[in-house]
Amino acid sequence: MRTFVTRSFLSFALANLLLLTLAAQETTPPSAPASQQPQPDDKTKDAQGKKTPDKNEGTSNDRLFYALPNFLTLETGGKVPPLTTGQKFKVVTRSSFDYVQIPWYAFLAGVSQAQDSEPGYGQGAEGYGKRFGSAFADGTIENFMTGAILPSLLRQDPRFFQSSQGGFWHRAGYAVSRIVVTRTDSGHQQFNFSEVFGSAASAAISTYSYHPSADRTLSNTASVWGTQVGYDTMTIVVKEFWPDIRRKLSKKK
Repeated sequence: MRTFVTRSFLSFALANLLLLTLAAQETTPPSAPASQQPQPDDKTKDAQGKKTPDKNEGTSNDRLFYALPNFLTLETGGKVPPLTTGQKFKVVTRSSFDYVQIPWYAFLAGVSQAQDSEPGYGQGAEGYGKRFGSAFADGTIENFMTGAILPSLLRQDPRFFQSSQGGFWHRAGYAVSRIVVTRTDSGHQQFNFSEVFGSAASAAISTYSYHPSADRTLSNTASVWGTQVGYDTMTIVVKEFWPDIRRKLSKKK
């Protein structure tokens, strides 16, 4: 099954995330309200490794752990202008084809090859190439469905607005809730159709189009859907606590 590798990686990553975030919470004092904090200029933010908002598009140039694209995350949830359809597609394209994605999908394909998941792909260079291509396509389709296509059609905001308020469990609960609750372009709260149905649509498209015929079953599609939602949930929790982790890492430096 193609989800075995992903689930194993999720369990390992989530365990490490909990250790990092708990350590960050223990050493980082609660943040003061944004209105009471000094606001460094953009150059200072860059020097400190903090995210620099793109004032023209309401996105950011941040990277999780200084590598993975985090362009749809904002540390402040105040009034920001909605993204246009063009801006949604632009930022998702920028994230999906970022240079970091190539080694990431290459790593996933290598682990999948070693586990011989989806045997229909075979082994050797040809099997690895198919696994790399399918991993890249899986991620790209899901990114566009949940971050650009459905948010544009349904007028939902694909960005994640960090809370940064309260203790670990409160913030973790807020982050997890964003999987099913999101902001509309008009600023209201709404069920997150883009994430829930977008990930389901991407799972169906990828499963029944280019994955091995043996995996083209309803149960496998549902399993892939659950894995994608689980991965997105873990990622959004990382995004909530990344500023704390970043500050801790900066102090060590």
